[in-house]
Amino acid sequence: MGVSRLDVFYRRLLLTKLFIGGWGKPEDLKRIFEFRKIIGNREKCRSLVPKDYPVYINKTEEHADCKIHDGFFISPLEHLVPGILPPEAVKARFQFIVPKRWQKDRPVCIHLAGTGDHYFWRRRTLMAKPMVKEAGMASLLLENPYYGYRKPKDQLRSSLKNVSDLFVMGGALILESTVLLHWLEREGYWPLGMTGISMGGYMASLAVTNWPKPIPLIPCLSWSTASSVFTTGVLSKAVNWRELEKQYAINSVYEEEIIKLLEYCGADSFKMGPEFAKNVDSSEHLLVLSGGDRATVGLNSKAGGEAEAGRGLFIGGGLEGGSARVDQLLSSVNSSGMSLDTLPSLLANNTLLGKKTDFAKCCRPSLHRESISFMKGVMDECTHMANFSVPVDTSLIIVVQAKEDAYIPRTGVLSLQEIWPGCEVRYLNGGHISAYLFKQNVFRQAIYDTFNRFCLKYPSRH
Repeated sequence: MGVSRLDVFYRRLLLTKLFIGGWGKPEDLKRIFEFRKIIGNREKCRSLVPKDYPVYINKTEEHADCKIHDGFFISPLEHLVPGILPPEAVKARFQFIVPKRWQKDRPVCIHLAGTGDHYFWRRRTLMAKPMVKEAGMASLLLENPYYGYRKPKDQLRSSLKNVSDLFVMGGALILESTVLLHWLEREGYWPLGMTGISMGGYMASLAVTNWPKPIPLIPCLSWSTASSVFTTGVLSKAVNWRELEKQYAINSVYEEEIIKLLEYCGADSFKMGPEFAKNVDSSEHLLVLSGGDRATVGLNSKAGGEAEAGRGLFIGGGLEGGSARVDQLLSSVNSSGMSLDTLPSLLANNTLLGKKTDFAKCCRPSLHRESISFMKGVMDECTHMANFSVPVDTSLIIVVQAKEDAYIPRTGVLSLQEIWPGCEVRYLNGGHISAYLFKQNVFRQAIYDTFNRFCLKYPSRH
């Protein structure tokens, strides 16, 4: 199956870069990975969030067919991993849309936000209000950390500054969803379920792995891991690979310490040898020049391979000021008009940098591929569903996927059916963007179907 042209075109309209700050502080990554070992095991998490965790409603609006409550609480992540959240994100905010007339029981679906979904307007307009009219169903919209009121002052729009921010967001949303599910139970609402579109679907899936009871789950336009999104999907082109490569090569802690903390070792793990590297499209391997231009280096050519090895050598070869030296090197090539084919001989003869270094001994594999592999490793560690507990009842999961989704590649990763046997996957024609814009009714129908399935299987509260 090909990929949607609309997805590719839409991506080209977005000019902002992801992860301009790099990987995040190594000590933050270590703390997150240690916490992942706890939160990935449902039994270990039973007592992390008390059932009476305080939740507050601070505003209520009356509408013709519903009431809209605004509420807040302090994210449990602030208590469990202090200081890992930016100050702006510590207070979790939500909006609760409740029908004035229930059709049957008092069902509530929690909606987690997709990429770029700040505040509540989009989910309220496209999902929650139609669900009140169509099914008499309430919706609770939780605001993601790093979005809306919870966005750090130095973050540009929706572009997370560090790779670690995505993992912090996920950990926070798992715990915050648990707070809200406990609160809704205390308030007498039933049945309860979770959904989300795109990134919201990933986050909803992670949250449900932590809930100790059967619960409807409807992840839309998401899949088993976020690693493919940032390594092979169209969003990979928005990643600031230059900064990530530079940090990975200069700071040995990523290669020597962080990698050792990665536990995920499934069939699609980066630890399984060279297979993942084969899946990386060599045409996407770009050597970024300091002047902002890009010159493609053919991975299969001798010059391309040696030039990339040379770049790895001078960034990570233990020389002082490695970052400055690689920029100096690339700038020299760029400004002099020299061919990249001459780069290996210049490096070997130390012509550009004047350093006596044994090029043959010190060359390393492609830094770009190493960085992609490391990205896959850390993403799988914190977002791969196989690294978390299996939901209590997988028959209550309906996944909605777009056949030609260029944002969420399914090739080369474990399918959700393999990880969650018994779940249902529904496929839509078209890509990510067209489904998001025009298939909200299909997502809502999947929610209704899943809740009905739950009520048939579990007709009474327990």
